[in-house]
Amino acid sequence: MPPIPTKEALRVALAQRHGEALQAKLEQTTVAVCGLGGLGSNIAISLARAGIGTLILIDFDRVDLSNLHRQQYRANQVGRFKTEALAEILTDISPYLKIECHTEPVTQENFLSLLRGADFICEAFDDPEAKAMLTNGVLEQLPDAYLIAASGMAGLGSANAIQTKKITGHFYLCGDFVSDVADHSTLVSSRVMVCAAHQAHMVIRILAQEFEP
Repeated sequence: MPPIPTKEALRVALAQRHGEALQAKLEQTTVAVCGLGGLGSNIAISLARAGIGTLILIDFDRVDLSNLHRQQYRANQVGRFKTEALAEILTDISPYLKIECHTEPVTQENFLSLLRGADFICEAFDDPEAKAMLTNGVLEQLPDAYLIAASGMAGLGSANAIQTKKITGHFYLCGDFVSDVADHSTLVSSRVMVCAAHQAHMVIRILAQEFEP
């Protein structure tokens, strides 16, 4: 097998695409990804490819066969914890990325200890109660962190309906804001990936001082 590129070689390649100033910001940034399913696994991979410095991966679940149609896991990873499986994939993509794994649910009790070090928090939960708990917790207790959440990516509707909205100064919401898997009974990888890309891209835009109106 060919040797892994050096850290400096990878950094030079990224800086050539992003510019030195933005790349420096990316590699100094910590992003927490809460939930590592269709949204979270795609968010993490996009940010790893962009050269983000540190990812905090949080999920308590294991890879299931039913996940493979929209989540970024491999068939030979079925049964493994998502934190461990995704960390393996991310290391293949970005070997010098710092990864912190927490194989546990986010609760009101451990919330601050898991997320306090994050500059950005990407909400990628399936459960509405977990979404609400995380959103309220970040807005109330971590006002300096940016929260980028998701709402609506189910069904076969146009991918063009997915967008990013600025809710408050540090709170952004991505999705079509209406679709729900309970109504559509369909989640397809392409539409989920579009929403995840919106979330990851908003992290990069904010670091570049590009904000939604």
